[in-house]
Amino acid sequence: MNEWLAALLSSWKRRFTPFRTWVGELKNPATLRADALAGLTVALVLIPQSMAYAQLAGLPAYIGLYASFLPVMLGALFGSSRQLGTGPVAIVSLMSAAAMQPYINQGLETIVVYSALLALMIGVFQLSLGLLKLGVLVDFLSHPVVLGFTNAGALIIGSSQVPKLFGLNIKADQFEHHYEFLWTILSSLPKTHLITLLMAFIALGMLLTLRKYFPRQPSVLITVVLTTLLSWGLGYQAAGGSVVGAIPQGLPSFNLPLAALNLQTLGSLATSAIIIGLLGFVEAISIAKAMAAQTRQRLSANQELVGQGLANISAGLFSGYAVSGSFSRSAVNFAAGALTGFSSMVTGLLVAITLLFLTPLLYHLPQATLAAVIIIAVINLLKFAPIKHAWKVEKHDGIVAVITFIATLAFAPHLDQGIFLGVVLSLGLFLYRTMSPRFVEVARHADGSMRDAERHHLKTSDTVAIYRFDGDLYFANTGYLEGKLLNAIAHKPKLKVMVLDMESVDQVDSTGEDMLHKLADRLRFNGISFYIARIKLPVYEAFQRSGLAQQIGENRFFRERTQAIKDAKNQLGDEIDIDPLLEYIPLEPEAVNKSPSTNQPEEIPQAQAKPLVA
Repeated sequence: MNEWLAALLSSWKRRFTPFRTWVGELKNPATLRADALAGLTVALVLIPQSMAYAQLAGLPAYIGLYASFLPVMLGALFGSSRQLGTGPVAIVSLMSAAAMQPYINQGLETIVVYSALLALMIGVFQLSLGLLKLGVLVDFLSHPVVLGFTNAGALIIGSSQVPKLFGLNIKADQFEHHYEFLWTILSSLPKTHLITLLMAFIALGMLLTLRKYFPRQPSVLITVVLTTLLSWGLGYQAAGGSVVGAIPQGLPSFNLPLAALNLQTLGSLATSAIIIGLLGFVEAISIAKAMAAQTRQRLSANQELVGQGLANISAGLFSGYAVSGSFSRSAVNFAAGALTGFSSMVTGLLVAITLLFLTPLLYHLPQATLAAVIIIAVINLLKFAPIKHAWKVEKHDGIVAVITFIATLAFAPHLDQGIFLGVVLSLGLFLYRTMSPRFVEVARHADGSMRDAERHHLKTSDTVAIYRFDGDLYFANTGYLEGKLLNAIAHKPKLKVMVLDMESVDQVDSTGEDMLHKLADRLRFNGISFYIARIKLPVYEAFQRSGLAQQIGENRFFRERTQAIKDAKNQLGDEIDIDPLLEYIPLEPEAVNKSPSTNQPEEIPQAQAKPLVA
């Protein structure tokens, strides 16, 4: 008991002190200097971005600054990636806004509290997954689902900022469907506020120009500073332009969202918390893996869940909203030379200094500038080439990505429905593929390997057949294999020996085992000897436990297919013809099927010697 408790405490100590792996490196002045510079660089991007993303989430701009203080530092302290930049991100902000849709009529104060509660729920969910080592659950959000959703989300985010560019008082959360919002924008374009549109063009022009010709400069910060000075100097607000306005000065205080703690609210936000928690983590771990591949640093998905979970919990408890790992800021952090998580500590401290002393300087920041910042940021999310690539690799993946994309746009602002449809579709198509794995009869090829006889026009034996099944054997495809085997037997009335090649079978469930049990009885009744070749040890042990190995005969299990047919030859002698299975015998030209029924790719030659235990 004491050893178990000690092991548990040791595991939890590692979970909650991952920063010990890099904190000692700060003794090196060069490391400290590099991290400080990287932290400053990221802060210059994060401060204006976080304000823009908060407004994307339907929240006041200063909430983004709150979410960029403690969450940034905790994500670095308790995560496993040294360069991952945590904080407000576009997709999570959009989904947070979508989750708040049912509560719009309750006022902004309620939305602020509910957004904090949602962040707290997301954090608890992520932390629980990390502590229970259930990071594999994020795999249910397959790459095609994320691709489709991200591209659709980018279009929704970009279009949601259009009213701010034209000075229109239209908000996406006022509409039940996103297409209604778009139509309202089009019909309201004659009411465009020209001063606002001019400021938007200036901001967009600066961002694009700096990004193209001066990519190493902090384009967002430069644009924010210059347009804020322009707004102040020219009286932009007095001319009817919309500005950020007064931002509360000081650090966020601890605030448990008790006003929102009721079962109805918790129940309605639970689904959103799970989906945002998974999607946000997919975004975070993706960029963390990309950086770890270059730095060769150890990365733990479960540890990253702990870091992201604590970051979101802190956001919920200190008046912030949901956060995640940022692609753009992580890339900036990495490119700036960050070596440890201390860079994120510097970033968080600079945000704190901004909240304490610099918020009055942000009063005249135009809303059009923040909209431009968001639009430029989400351009990077629009990537249709990976969808095309996924289609080439596996058509089903392309279908999932396209349908998720269309469904997300169609269901917007109810984004969770698009993701849910994508997940269900990807799982359904995976199940469909595994329900009918490849099943072929093999014979000896000229290169010495055993290959698909029909595709390569190889002569087979009427009395001996070797069938290969390329997939796990479980309840969904058991009937498929049984039907294939019985049809094969029906086409070979002289069949005396059947060898089932199970090299590709990693597991067999009780339904599959029961089918093989009945098949063995049926073959014995029809006078057909049943052999199994190249079975893997775990599957063979399962057959021993169930008694199937004894029923078939343990002497009927062989490491190699040729061993099985040679044993059959010893037993049956001249009753069977095994020549096509030992030497290359092509079909006669008139017997070749010019249009084989199996539409399978060219096989890779298999090794001729495979052990029973794989």
